[in-house]
Amino acid sequence: MMAFKDFHQRFRVDESLSETIGINPYYIPISPGLDDKIMINGRQVINLASNNYLGLASDVRVKKAAAAAVYEYGVSLCATPISTGYIDLFQRLEHKLSNFLGLEETMILPSCYQANNGLFPSIAKKEDLIVVDRFAHSSLIQGIKAAGCKIRPFLHNDIDHLQSILKRSAQYDQIFVVTESVFSTDGSIAPFKEMLALCDIYNALPVIDDSHGIGVLGESGKGILEEQNITSYKGIYTASLGKAFANAGGIISGDGKIINYLKYYCPHLVYSTALPPPVLAGIEAVLDIVYKEFSLLKQKMRYYQQVIFDSLRKAGFETVRSEAPINTIKAGCKESTAAIFKRLFENGILTTPFIEPSVPIGEGRVRLIAGANLSKDTVEEAGAIIKRCAL
Repeated sequence: MMAFKDFHQRFRVDESLSETIGINPYYIPISPGLDDKIMINGRQVINLASNNYLGLASDVRVKKAAAAAVYEYGVSLCATPISTGYIDLFQRLEHKLSNFLGLEETMILPSCYQANNGLFPSIAKKEDLIVVDRFAHSSLIQGIKAAGCKIRPFLHNDIDHLQSILKRSAQYDQIFVVTESVFSTDGSIAPFKEMLALCDIYNALPVIDDSHGIGVLGESGKGILEEQNITSYKGIYTASLGKAFANAGGIISGDGKIINYLKYYCPHLVYSTALPPPVLAGIEAVLDIVYKEFSLLKQKMRYYQQVIFDSLRKAGFETVRSEAPINTIKAGCKESTAAIFKRLFENGILTTPFIEPSVPIGEGRVRLIAGANLSKDTVEEAGAIIKRCAL
């Protein structure tokens, strides 16, 4: 029998990398708010780490809507949506999101991680096959594993490899093809329209996670479906409301019959306390702003991305050319990744470092996202700092 002390050895965290570089790049405490600059340890830092693409997390209109909802509904519903948590605000937002996306029905969960975790065990059986992009997000992978059916990964965004798998999979009861719209570490975008064509040929059901696409891609910010001119989408759609939509929560959208089934049989919805009213109201306020102002916000995102990209190239960093408003440095090993993070941080820029297991060993990344809330002067200052951090 295992000794109790041996059991506790399982939970040792290797902090040698943080000790080597003199800083832990994770769980950094910041002062309240995501304004033009943030405060860390008493000094101002330019935040290029947040997923606040549209810069609306601290928008006064969003904060006022959230505050008003607190006074009307309270801070929590203290119930699941299936019980007494399904207030009129919840229902209204579901309808608005469905209309925005052009999909039949939507359900709102506490997070997209829960949406992706709960989806696959609810819809897939052991006789089914799930074919998934090998770079898919942890939430998708964990949900797929929990389904208990056969899983086959395909090479990242590789249509030919996907087709070769589908050709050999006719024996399964149902096939699901799963991918993301925007892969957040590099900013690559899935050739989703081509994947849909394969799904039609091989009777597969497509599932797309548009967490980094909703509020970012498309002429109106409606995400991957608008970006790739996909109409009458018959698959399943998930997305986070905690990135461009500047709040929290996740959604599953699609065919009304499927969504209605999930509302009764997806445990991650049925047994989770509903999103708080101020969050629901904040999402609704962001949606209204996107309808009115997305074109201007998109111009800012694109301009800021180019400023940062040009600065990285001039500084000698190896970069990934992204189709989304994401800039990524190819950093290599985890030590190099941490060193780049530290150099930028010490000069006043907060970034997001990715090391294994979030990325393959030796393929570390440092990601920079300049939200539309930043001023032009701040972004140009960030560009100047990056140049001073030249390799």
